[in-house]
Amino acid sequence: MKRFKYIALGLFSVLFVSCGGGNSTTSKLFKIQLEDNKSEFQQNQTVSIDLRNPKQKTINSVSYSIDGVELVPNDGKITLNIPTLGNKSLVAKVTYDDGTVDVTKNIKVLASKSPEIYTYEVLNEYPHDIKAYTQGLEFHNDTLYESTGRNGQSSLRKVDYKSGKILKQIDLDKTFFGEGITILNDKIYQLTWQSGMGFIYSLDDFEKIDTFTYDQSREGWGLCNDGKNLLKSDGTEKIWNLNPETLKEEGYIETVTNRSIFNKTNELEYVDGKIYANVYLKESMMIIDAQSGAIEGVVNFGGLKEKVKQHADLDVLNGVAYHPGRKTFFVTGKNWDKLFEVNILKK
Repeated sequence: MKRFKYIALGLFSVLFVSCGGGNSTTSKLFKIQLEDNKSEFQQNQTVSIDLRNPKQKTINSVSYSIDGVELVPNDGKITLNIPTLGNKSLVAKVTYDDGTVDVTKNIKVLASKSPEIYTYEVLNEYPHDIKAYTQGLEFHNDTLYESTGRNGQSSLRKVDYKSGKILKQIDLDKTFFGEGITILNDKIYQLTWQSGMGFIYSLDDFEKIDTFTYDQSREGWGLCNDGKNLLKSDGTEKIWNLNPETLKEEGYIETVTNRSIFNKTNELEYVDGKIYANVYLKESMMIIDAQSGAIEGVVNFGGLKEKVKQHADLDVLNGVAYHPGRKTFFVTGKNWDKLFEVNILKK
């Protein structure tokens, strides 16, 4: 039995090496060298690139790609014109006299320019339940839907935003901490925080019709949709793309500025190709390009919290909803007694 075990291990080792598996082997043969040994670049930046070949192998061809997008060298340089930003693997597919190998180099591709700064003007103030620990907010046909959090206090609500009256409410089991919501195809999707589970309700009567579990995403934070797919934040730099039928995660974008990858994305709202996202624990909101992940703008909501009743349970700004008919945004916070209708203005 021991002899068979050794033979099997030997065969495995031969197969593994012959397939070229293992970056330790390929890195001894070839290495990607980028301009000034940098590992951080910006979208559409042109970068000098070289393939180091210390063992002087005969190279027949080299092709470069990121996320399957081929980057064709021109005069020893590549242009990082890739659609999505963040942490990336630059892959060199090298065909040489002994076969073909993939050589990788981890880089960061950041936004091409810094975010623009925006401010706000308050158009209207409406009453809001001071006991609502707001986690999700969304309009549908002039009616506001809200998800509240905290164990034992979490709920899903239908609200008359003008009066603050709760038209319908169901409470979550005390084991669940309610998070973001969105409405798509007459269904309400609701996240929970650390339970790894979401709920699906009928829009008409709030009947729970299904549940779903998270796949690779760590937690449930914010939720919105682009009319086809669900977009989910999880407390990291990632915003995940969820298939609304299977609820499987089908890729993600990473939120980045021109200087760094940013991981404070919370409550979400999608409007015309942009994701508006509350910044966790900050009085601000990001405007994110939904395709690339570039943070194109930051809205400073400083001073808004001072306009609500000050009390012991008052918490941070959280909750953003766009009203398509009025073309305005509505924002509130956790245990705020007011809901604000605002215009967002470039500073």
